[in-house]
Amino acid sequence: MALLQITEPGQAVDPHQRKRAAGIDLGTTNSLIASVRAGVAETLADEQGRHMLPSVVRYTSSGIVVGDEALAEAVNDSMNTVVSVKRLMGRGLKDITTLGDQLPYRFSASESGMPRIETVSGNVTPVEVSAEILRSLVDRASATLAGDLDGVVITVPAYFDDAQRQATKDAARLAGINILRLLNEPTAAAIAYGLDSGGEGVIAIYDLGGGTFDISLLRLRKGVFEVLATGGNSALGGDDFDRAIAAWIVEQSGYAKPLASEQLRGLLMASRSIKEGLTDNPRIDIDFDRDGVQFKGTLDRATFDDLVAPLIDASIKACLRAVRDAGIELGEIHNVVLVGGSTRVPQVIDKVAEYFGKAPLNTVDPDKVVAVGAAVQANVLVGNKPDDEMLLLDVLPLSLGLETVGGLAEKVISRNTAIPAVRAQEFTTYKDGQTAMLIHVLQGERELVTDCRSLARFELTGIPPMVAGAAKIEVMFNVDADGLLSVSARETSTGTQAGIEVKPSYGLTDEEITSMLQASFEHATKDADQRSLMEARVESGRVIEALGNALAEDGVALLKESDIQALQQAIEELGRVSEGEDHHAISEGTELLGRASEEFASLRMDAAVRKALAGRNIAEVDKEV
Repeated sequence: MALLQITEPGQAVDPHQRKRAAGIDLGTTNSLIASVRAGVAETLADEQGRHMLPSVVRYTSSGIVVGDEALAEAVNDSMNTVVSVKRLMGRGLKDITTLGDQLPYRFSASESGMPRIETVSGNVTPVEVSAEILRSLVDRASATLAGDLDGVVITVPAYFDDAQRQATKDAARLAGINILRLLNEPTAAAIAYGLDSGGEGVIAIYDLGGGTFDISLLRLRKGVFEVLATGGNSALGGDDFDRAIAAWIVEQSGYAKPLASEQLRGLLMASRSIKEGLTDNPRIDIDFDRDGVQFKGTLDRATFDDLVAPLIDASIKACLRAVRDAGIELGEIHNVVLVGGSTRVPQVIDKVAEYFGKAPLNTVDPDKVVAVGAAVQANVLVGNKPDDEMLLLDVLPLSLGLETVGGLAEKVISRNTAIPAVRAQEFTTYKDGQTAMLIHVLQGERELVTDCRSLARFELTGIPPMVAGAAKIEVMFNVDADGLLSVSARETSTGTQAGIEVKPSYGLTDEEITSMLQASFEHATKDADQRSLMEARVESGRVIEALGNALAEDGVALLKESDIQALQQAIEELGRVSEGEDHHAISEGTELLGRASEEFASLRMDAAVRKALAGRNIAEVDKEV
């Protein structure tokens, strides 16, 4: 007689049953999904044995096609076949113009400012396109693992800003995925590599994919992965190598007309094949003929190296900045790990080896290592390894702060701070009787608000009317594990508070994100001087206003006419100095005015004390004390 095992509703038959988790590398050119099976993290193949899924979605009148089948029709149906959608994530319609003729699509704007791509199936957003890719990968995993996934970790470039990260999370939710964490791509690679090597020390993750470049410096110690610094370029990748070859072919052919979408798509696909061929061959014969663009000849590796050298050099410059940010010497880096299919280009390997002074490691398949690392992390987060000691500390790529008086940017959380992170800082009012405060949240490294990126604005109202500087406003910044920000402000005496979840607009270009760090280095001295100037002007304005109000209130009663005139003259003189550009002179003038008004301030204080004690005896005062 067989026994029937009884379980409570919702409880697994096997109390030790493992949950199904997966890691997804949502790439510009190709995407992969991996899972930990029998203790080994590995990528999952489709029914045809293909591990990589081309990040391509084709929209037809009869349905939606994803992957290899969509890629096969990319040239013939370019207007309805979306490729490299990752480059559109988090962008506004106006920003797409920065890509010029690289995109053969027709766009329209949604209510939120996100671009919509016009297809025969209707208008679709980049978020919806990405959701189709994610859905296809998850379906593959569910079939392979014989059940629905309990949780997924999705990787993003380290340089993705809040808008791009939020767009990725939106795509996951649209695909019906339980997203456990957004994980930086280089960090995912570090997880895979660190577990494989079992070593300790500082490693550099050089990640050059189809559409993005990231450099991360990580310290591995006793199972702890700490990101020391990140950098990169979210608009640099293998796609740009393809475009360099395509531009060369057009130049060699003598074709002078603007390229049609079909011509461009066909040219880029041919260029990709040429690039891949040059990995193992010194030259590739080309016979291209499409719609007027004709070229028959040879592209050798030396010419190709010249075409892509500026792109590779740009990545090396980002490496230099990351090393400087980490506060380490090149000699402290034990290993350099190559990630991304574009690292197969021989010149990339050579340039990386030359800069870091050691041969880079590429023993783990550079196309798969990100997905494998994400799978390892997903396996931990889903609860299959609750006792795992691996700790992951990601960092902020750019500083976060807010605007203060004078148009100055005050940093609350500095870049390269480990996340998740919570920081609080106290501020105060600038004017007497001020009952509200505008909180303007900023991102960037520059000293002035005009040079930083505006993230959000909100108001804190209900501040009790007090003299300037008396109120205490605590502003709290909270960055979660996905790098998303929320900000709150609270007046400490009343508990009045307000806050906002920062969901930035889709109107920031990747080029602007990349240039922010570069600009901070280039203008560091100038910015410091400008900040000193603005701070000096704010302080002089505060002193002038306070002394002017005091003279209007008590000047006649406490001072001689000559003394009043002398102070007014000093105020006018400081006002003239404050219009200049010498912050030292302004600070000196402010100090001189302060000393000139010390006697007046003393007289005002004596008068206030006499008024407070008028009609009272010493015994009454002693009781209060």
